[in-house]
This record gives sequence, C-alpha cells and structure tokens, in this order.
Amino acid sequence: MPRIRLDQPRERRARLLPEYDPEAFGRLSERIARFLGTGRFLVWMTLTVVVWIGWNVFAPASLKFDEYPFIFLTLALSLQASYAAPLILLAQNRQDDRDRVNLEQDRKQNERSIADTEYLTREIAALRMGLGEVATRDWIRSELQDLVRELEERGRDRDLFPPDGERRSDVPDR
Repeated sequence: MPRIRLDQPRERRARLLPEYDPEAFGRLSERIARFLGTGRFLVWMTLTVVVWIGWNVFAPASLKFDEYPFIFLTLALSLQASYAAPLILLAQNRQDDRDRVNLEQDRKQNERSIADTEYLTREIAALRMGLGEVATRDWIRSELQDLVRELEERGRDRDLFPPDGERRSDVPDR
C-alpha cells in the first residue's frame, strides 16, 4: 500500500457525469424559457401540430408515420412539456435571485437616503437656530438708528447736538 502524503494535493478522481458551467446552463435555460413564453413559439407549435395531424390524416398510407391516435405526437409533446417545466422553474429561480439582490440593493440605498435626509434636516435646523442668533442687516440698522436717536436725545439735553440750523465749530472763528 503506497504511503499517503499530506503535503501534496490528491489526484482528481475521474467523474462519471460530464462537467458543465452552471451559469451558462442557467443563461441557456432562461433563453429557452423566454422563447417558450412568446407568441412566436405558440404559432410555431400550432403550425407543427396542424401539419403533423394534417400529414398523418391526409397523406397516402405509405407516407404516414403516426396513425390516428397520434401516439408519437403525444410522446413528443409530453417530452417537450417535461423539459419545458423544469427550465421555466430554473429561469424563475434565477429571476427570483436577481430580484432578491436588487431588493437588497434598493433597501440599502433607501437606508442611505433616509440617513442623508435626516443629516440634512439636522443641519438645516442647526443653521436656522444659528441664524436666530446672527445679527441681520435690518436688525443692525434698527439698533444703530435707536442708538443715534438716543445720542441725539442725550446731546440735546447737554447741548452737544444743536438743531440743524445752528452749527457750532470746535475751531473758533478768526
């Protein structure tokens, strides 16, 4: 018995079944399922069945290949249906997986949008609160006008600001 080495990978065993790419098989099944769901397929299937039945009813006896109970036609349609159903289910499962991934991405995007909206709402609220404390041009103007009036009143009391007609100068006349 040969010694088994653990530091080397084992040789691959021969497989009984052929290997295939599941993604390629899935894409092929989706294409088939997509075709089976079209009006073109229904038209071709109907034409095939009509020609099949017409040929086997009206053709000479030596050229008929499927007599009246049309057993071979029934077998062919059953075989087509037995392959179509799993292919359609496989395509639906793949579509469900894609929808699930898209739904998860949409959910994450919505969460980010909500978080961004909440952040912007908080920022706007902070700006509004800050603007409440900021002196605006109109407020400063009104405060300055109040101060000027107050100074004028105090000046009249002390005679610092004579009425407009009388002007005094700090420099004596010469």
